[in-house]
Amino acid sequence: MLSEKHILYVLIFTLLTSCVSCSFKQQQVLFENRGQAFNNTVIITDTANYRIQPQDLLQIKNLQSPKYIVDEPTTTTSAAKGASSTEGQTFLVENDGTVALPIIGHVKVEGLKRYDAAKQIEDLYRKEIKNPIIELKIVNLKVTVLGEVKTQGNYALVKDRTSLIEMIGEAGGLTERANSKNVRIIRGGMKNQQVIDVDLSNLTTLTDPRTILKNEDIIYVTQNKQAIRSTKVTGFSSILQPIILLLNTALIIYTITR
Repeated sequence: MLSEKHILYVLIFTLLTSCVSCSFKQQQVLFENRGQAFNNTVIITDTANYRIQPQDLLQIKNLQSPKYIVDEPTTTTSAAKGASSTEGQTFLVENDGTVALPIIGHVKVEGLKRYDAAKQIEDLYRKEIKNPIIELKIVNLKVTVLGEVKTQGNYALVKDRTSLIEMIGEAGGLTERANSKNVRIIRGGMKNQQVIDVDLSNLTTLTDPRTILKNEDIIYVTQNKQAIRSTKVTGFSSILQPIILLLNTALIIYTITR
């Protein structure tokens, strides 16, 4: 039959095992997937090849009249709020794939590239106003930057070709805890997911076409070994302290009950 002392040891061992088990579950790393082999064959494209979709936001201006598309803009239901005079007006692509524009009305733009949509709109305006030069930007394209960078968050793709290096610079650069040899680009969403591992210490990265960013890319900068060790030590210490307190309390109770 077990003595009180043995029962106490069994209880402490059970609690210790439970705590350690919980700590291992918490030490998971973002985007780490060892059980699935990702397809590393990447189709090289950039936002210049992006095709307009419903709910996209188009910033459109006539360079001959930079305040507005036309001299006296017509308020439309698809105009976005807060568009500044120098940036032109912003219009929403409706669910039917059209965008409502002053004078010319609804124009079908779904499926068109940025340049093709601008040319089509310019041709339509040429019938109504003198010598239009239409500039069109898709202003809702973005990437998400996570991990060991100075400022995590969502960043707009304002150019047709934005590189990984440029975007990390936009995020304030890498932290001291970053592993520059293991930066991941997660591309394609849930259906056609591709993971591109990038070594920033390799100069060929600067010319690697895979690092030209696409809409909805996720950039994840992993931790270096020293940072991982530090995190594990901190985690272990946070677990060890309540265990020591529990052990001391149990020993005091055992001593008193004797």
